[in-house]
Parts: sequence; C-alpha cells; structure tokens
Amino acid sequence: MKVLCEKEKILKGINSVINGVASKTTMPILEGILIQTNDNELKLTSYDLEIGIEYILEAEIQEQGSTVVNAIMFSEIIRKLPNKIIKITINENNLLEIECEGSLYKLATMNPDEFPELPQINVDNSIEIEQTILKNMIRKTIFAVSTEENRPIFTGCLFEVVDNKLNVVAVDGYRLAIKNNIINEKVNSFSSVIPGKTLNEVNKIISDSFEPVKIGISRNQALFEMENCKIVTRLLDGEFLKYSNIIPQNWETRIKVNKNNIQECFERIKLISSSAIEKEKKYPVKINVEVGKVTISCANQTGDAKEEIYVETEGKELEIGFNPIFFLDALKAIDDEDVYIEFGTNRSPCIIKPIDNGDYVYMILPIKIKE
Repeated sequence: MKVLCEKEKILKGINSVINGVASKTTMPILEGILIQTNDNELKLTSYDLEIGIEYILEAEIQEQGSTVVNAIMFSEIIRKLPNKIIKITINENNLLEIECEGSLYKLATMNPDEFPELPQINVDNSIEIEQTILKNMIRKTIFAVSTEENRPIFTGCLFEVVDNKLNVVAVDGYRLAIKNNIINEKVNSFSSVIPGKTLNEVNKIISDSFEPVKIGISRNQALFEMENCKIVTRLLDGEFLKYSNIIPQNWETRIKVNKNNIQECFERIKLISSSAIEKEKKYPVKINVEVGKVTISCANQTGDAKEEIYVETEGKELEIGFNPIFFLDALKAIDDEDVYIEFGTNRSPCIIKPIDNGDYVYMILPIKIKE
C-alpha cells in the first residue's frame, strides 16, 4: 500500500470514524482503524460491534492495499503533523510508515482479514432528510436521553414516522423532549429506538447543510448514509414509553416569557442550587407564579438566591419546584424569542414550548419542595 493524501482530508476522515473504535475490549483489532484503498479512494472503517463508521476520501493511490493500525496512535500522529501532503506506506516488515516533510513514524499493524465486517442491512423502511434538519432534531432531544443502563430502552431516541411526520423522542424518567418534522415524500410508518451514543456520532459527522442523509431501518439495525460516510448501528430492544398518553393537554397556570430572560435567571440561580455542600441531596429551585410576575428562588447550606421576572400570566397562582438543569437544557434547545411554560398542579409535569412553532415540546416532572 502506498498513499499520498492531504493532512486536512485524512484528519477529517479519522475524526469521523474515531468514536466508532472500541475503548474497552478484549479484541485488540477493534481498537484499530481499518485502512483500505480502492482505485483513487481511501476508506477508513471503525467498528466496536455496536456502531460501525465508514468514511471515504479522495487520495492519490500509488499502490493498492489494506491494513489495520491502532486508532489512537494513528490519530495523534496525523493530528500533530504539518499541514502538508502525508505519505502512508506499508514497508517490507509490515509496518505502517507515515512520512511528512522531515517526519517519519512507523507503527505496528494488524491483519485486516481479522477486522469484522460491518453488518449488511436489508432495509425495510427508509426516509431521506436534509442534514441540517436532522442535526437540529438531534440537538433538541439528545440531552433528555437516559444515562442509566438499568433502563436501556431509554438510553436512545425513538425515531417514529407517522402520517409522513418524523417524531424524535427522548425520555429519562424525569423529563421528555419531542421534536417533529414533516417528510416531503410519501413514506411508510415505522418506529425504532436508536442509541444515544450513535446519534451523538451522527450529529458530529453531519453538517448544517441541505445535503441529504438517508436513514434506513431493518429489524435490528439502522443505517445512516451520506455522500462519503456510512454509519451502521444496532437498535435498542424493548417497548418505548407511550409518550402521547402522558403529555398534559390542559393547563391551570400558564406564563409567556422571553426565553433569554428566564434562561439567564436560571443560569444565575443554578450557582446556588448546584453548590450544596451535601452533593447527594437534591435542592430544587422554587418557582412562584403570581399575577404578572414569577419569582425563582433556591436556599441551602451554601446560601440563598432569588430572581424576579415580569411575565404574562394566565390562570391560577402556583408554587412548584424543579431541577434547574432540566429547565436550562430545554431553554437552551429552543431558538424562539418567547416561550410558553404551562403548569397543572404542583405535583404534575410542566410543559415548555415555543410560542410560534408547534414542532417542539419539552416536559419536566416537578420535585417536592421541603417546607
């Protein structure tokens, strides 16, 4: 194998596949990147048996070949080389040589025949969507994915197509985020749960462009295809929450507020809320809704804080407690200038949503306030 390639191009490929490399494994081959040539293309592949990423880039191929090299070492060497043409070859001792101007590095290689093949997916259902739209949908939901492995189905996002509308849903037991988008072409209805880890990688690779990404779904695998990149992932097993049944349809108290104003209040109040000496204890932020005004406060051993903000209010006065981080996550994900925040009782969930755009809804469960 003998390859000449611009550093910028190969580094982009490495950055795209690096997080598909296994971090904890008894199989050293999975800690590597598979490097293959094909005519005037260089293909990089990583696969940890759950997520596989394949990236193709243009290069000058002087001699065809393939090999596997340790991903971290290969990545760090390429990253630190000058922004020049890099020459990659396999020498007579089966070492990978990396040359750039006066630099020469030699790395041990592994047998490419031992690298596991990415699953071949027989797609049952598929949709095509602009990369910028998918990126936005992931950004607005991924933070609500659960990190608790005892409920694996909630460590992913539900991708659900109903009546030509894609719904992406995340839930962790304390909050729920939903973002939807109309699909322009006629597609079949389906639902699958894609791991949050995979969606984080997809979000890093896709761009804010109108270029399409094709999402294909089989019985137990999902495939994301872009112009020069392919991501294969297993789907999560289990029954996802029937979320439409738990979203409140009516409210008893509602406020309309400038999103940035209330977000800044929560940013400041969180300084006290998160500074508790007893870290294992939860100290909620108290929200007190009065006519035309909301008071946000928190008190613990470290100190206390209070913020007042004037808002438009409807319905009853209310006192309720919440985890401020959950509120902030939702507010940061909303791009609109104003939001509605809707409450039921002090024990029922609240809804945060944009004023003018009905394609995003966020729900949070309250925390009991200690008297």
